Amino acid sequence: MKTIMTSFLLLLTMVSSHVNATEYIHRDLMANTLPSIKCDTKMAARTAAQKPYRVKRYAKKFCQTQGYGWHLESMKEPGKVVCSECTDETDKQRCSLEDVVVTCRRIKPGSVGMLPGKG
Repeated sequence: MKTIMTSFLLLLTMVSSHVNATEYIHRDLMANTLPSIKCDTKMAARTAAQKPYRVKRYAKKFCQTQGYGWHLESMKEPGKVVCSECTDETDKQRCSLEDVVVTCRRIKPGSVGMLPGKG
């Protein structure tokens, strides 16, 4: 009896397919990062502005500013580096990224039983 029940459950798990019922809302955003706080040489400032950690952190912030539930899905374009001269020091700059394009997503309301009495 146990072998029949075990084989039936095994067959049932193999035949059944996983239904991906979660629907997402996607949104593309374009934004700029903030310039660094300290002034640095041209190459050091450019390198600091393009660090992967810094770019990913700002990309997450861009999506989170859209409201509750928005998360970073992917980064489409890393943007271009823009530098400005520091007024108090010569040959020093602050750099940031312009036109960073990211794709954000959130779960579509009502797609996973978020509304009581629906579905």
